[in-house]
Amino acid sequence: MHDEGYVKYRAELVEAPPPDSELAAKLNYSRSILRSRGMIGVYPDGVGFGNISARLAGSISFVISGTATGGIETLEAEHFTTVTAFDIERNWLRCEGPIAASSEAMTHGAVYLADASAAAVIHVHSEALWTELLEQSPATSAKVEYGTPEMAREVVRLLRETAAGRLRIFAMAGHREGVIAFGGSLDEARETIISAYNKVLER
Repeated sequence: MHDEGYVKYRAELVEAPPPDSELAAKLNYSRSILRSRGMIGVYPDGVGFGNISARLAGSISFVISGTATGGIETLEAEHFTTVTAFDIERNWLRCEGPIAASSEAMTHGAVYLADASAAAVIHVHSEALWTELLEQSPATSAKVEYGTPEMAREVVRLLRETAAGRLRIFAMAGHREGVIAFGGSLDEARETIISAYNKVLER
């Protein structure tokens, strides 16, 4: 059984209307491109993987794909939610919308916390890309599990103290196949993943 997809933080969901449909469409566009490459989807055992978010301008809040949406081909606005507050030390997160946030929402929040210029975060799965990044670039500690306060703290450390902050992509050593990329826009974050993935395929 994959460990992906299970929420490990304390989640507070405030029922509210879906996020802005235009932003949801932009998120789904980038997600669809990565999903077509098998980097977002669902495993044979039914566990979904991969998630995507965009920061709301001038805020720590961000819109993220909801939990258990990896297997859905096309996401609509109701498949997204807005994270309005989170506390790494308390392992707590609040989201407002029609669905609970992805299990990796705390990690997305950590990226936004570590880098004020980050406007989008994407979490994908790729064995080949994950292996390459582990060998060539800074990664989170293999002892740290996904979706935990330790992972959030590790991400902040990684981005502030290593070249991962400049590269804007890194592997999660303790989360097999897990890769995180971010950027100043959704396009930038998506293309960082695709560029790195294509280089692996060319080898």
